[in-house]
Amino acid sequence: MLIGLDVFEAIQVRKSVRAYDSKPIPKEILMKILEAGRISPSAANWQPWHFIVVTDPEKREILSKWIWTRFLRESPVVIVGCGDKKRSPEFHVIDVSIALQSMVLMATAEGIGTCWVGGFKEDVVRELCKIPENFEVVCLIAMGYPREKFSLSRIIAGGKRRKAISEVVSFDEFGKKDA
Repeated sequence: MLIGLDVFEAIQVRKSVRAYDSKPIPKEILMKILEAGRISPSAANWQPWHFIVVTDPEKREILSKWIWTRFLRESPVVIVGCGDKKRSPEFHVIDVSIALQSMVLMATAEGIGTCWVGGFKEDVVRELCKIPENFEVVCLIAMGYPREKFSLSRIIAGGKRRKAISEVVSFDEFGKKDA
């Protein structure tokens, strides 16, 4: 991956990474990624987030026990994004998601691969990370240097296909194609 990307370049090259090199993320880069989340905007500036950085191999092994999380055992960092339901009952999920996306884009710009993990056992994560009741686990983010992984299906399919903008954008009302 390229380092020092502008935002649009980071959005263009970002992909879900599920194969990681064992190389650790340098602390100064990890702190820069976390800072990108910390300074993100939130409803009424409530900042209802808390991020748990899981680097312990035994904890990552436990997090990897479910079918959709197996790759977490090799990801050197897993960020557990939590939202304070008491502080922001209506917007904690949105606010935490905004902050996590800021982290994902910063990581991409720094050459770090990421993957959003929405399928996890919240009770297991909650117990493992000792998360207080007023916080909801919103998402896990796997993070590390990408390891190239051969994908025959991606080669056959012609790479990453995206819908045309005309298929996903309407103006003023659903289905209206011009501004």
